[in-house]
Amino acid sequence: MDQATKIAVIGGGSWATANIKMLLDNTAAKEVFWWMRNEASIEHLQKYRHNPNYLSSVEIRVPEQNISSDIVRVISQSDMILLNVPAAFLKEVLELVTPEMLKGKKIISAIKGIVPDDNMIIAEFMHNKFDIPLQDIVVISGPCHAEEVALEKLSFLTIASLDIELATKFAGMLNTRYIKTNISDDIYGTEYAAVLKNIYAVASGICHGVGYGDNFQAVLISNAIKEIKNFVDVVHPIDRDIKESAYLGDLLVTAYSQFSRNRMFGNMIGKGYTVKSAQLEMNMIAEGYYAVNSLHQINKNYKVNMPICRAVYAILYEKHSPHIEMKLLAEQLS
Repeated sequence: MDQATKIAVIGGGSWATANIKMLLDNTAAKEVFWWMRNEASIEHLQKYRHNPNYLSSVEIRVPEQNISSDIVRVISQSDMILLNVPAAFLKEVLELVTPEMLKGKKIISAIKGIVPDDNMIIAEFMHNKFDIPLQDIVVISGPCHAEEVALEKLSFLTIASLDIELATKFAGMLNTRYIKTNISDDIYGTEYAAVLKNIYAVASGICHGVGYGDNFQAVLISNAIKEIKNFVDVVHPIDRDIKESAYLGDLLVTAYSQFSRNRMFGNMIGKGYTVKSAQLEMNMIAEGYYAVNSLHQINKNYKVNMPICRAVYAILYEKHSPHIEMKLLAEQLS
């Protein structure tokens, strides 16, 4: 990467806004570009320097001319592309983008989901569909909530890439007094763990919604980390410590935090909301809803025993009773 790296952030939600804040608060030389779909939000940003819909307290210092709804122009101006849209909409967002447009660029995924239908994590999708070498892909994982980034509360990120030098350099573009970074070469494990923890946060919310307390939540999450380990060890068997913050830490914060949209979504389902009504009331995407369907399909090949994921799938996609499924699940946990 050159001294003044040009980086494009693709997406307009809370995590994208938090990524923008990190990049701007870091002193490394860079020029930031921002793609957003919504023209009204772009006009508001250009005039008032605040995202009107997400983390509206954060001041945005991206130059007006660098904020655009033209994704082809934004990508053409940048060396690095930071993807930060819901996984369910990634193909639609990249519809006008060709492999040639991305040739030679570094791809950073801040998406914690699986591309539906293709049933691929983001690194796999970008590699297979856009011919991006795996060494040119970086994965950002937590534990880190956008709301705490906005408040500048101390947070940790894990930056994973097969190219450790690339991971180290990108981590250097995010470090601030309130952001600390760790480096990993486990792009598969960290990305799958980030997907799975959203499913387990939905399960945690469902349990709370149907009336289970903290004692059961502790058992649920201790079993969840075992499910994560079993799955990632089968999908990508390398030497990893599942107790590291990218795995266990990210699971804990997503399952327990007041800011967790997946836990909030699950809590509403447990209280009797339909999926559609919960989504409408939240007005945000709970990645765990889409992820559990994709994970269910993927696991048909691996056949890993994942009773928590199975219970969440049964509730969300087979319309089983949350009360009955959680009672059945409790019989399987230890």
